Amino acid sequence: MKSRIFLYLFVFAALLALFQYVTGNNMQKALTSDVEQLQTEVEELKDSLQTMHLKVLDMQYFTLENNDDALAYYDHLDIENPSLYIQDKLLETNEQKGDNPLIPYEGMESDFKINKIKVLNHKWILADFSDGKYWGDLIIKYELKDDLSVDFTLAEHLLYAPQ
Repeated sequence: MKSRIFLYLFVFAALLALFQYVTGNNMQKALTSDVEQLQTEVEELKDSLQTMHLKVLDMQYFTLENNDDALAYYDHLDIENPSLYIQDKLLETNEQKGDNPLIPYEGMESDFKINKIKVLNHKWILADFSDGKYWGDLIIKYELKDDLSVDFTLAEHLLYAPQ
């Protein structure tokens, strides 16, 4: 009787060891598969990040900050960030009562004001304007003078048709 109990215990222990071996082996395969999948996703994300980085560099191509030749025009002036200074001066034109004087349209819902500004180089600005419902774009010529005043001249304008 004792020998049968030991035999049963031995068979039970062997089955338990076999079960743990198979379970561990399956778990190892699953973890290896997960690691390989995560490595693939990381590589895809790296490629995506590099693509986005190249797109950002493309978008920054036409900016005053990345145009050393245009920035050279302002070396003699004591301005830390000429692009921001020019944007601030352009936004000051919004402070007048009524429509912005650079926008050649009368606001339909309210007054037309300049919203977004992109300083392209030492001569041109792209700007977006809106009255809340209608919107358009402007190309503005500007001149930053030695006394730090800025003259703005409207070069082109576009008002989008409402939809």
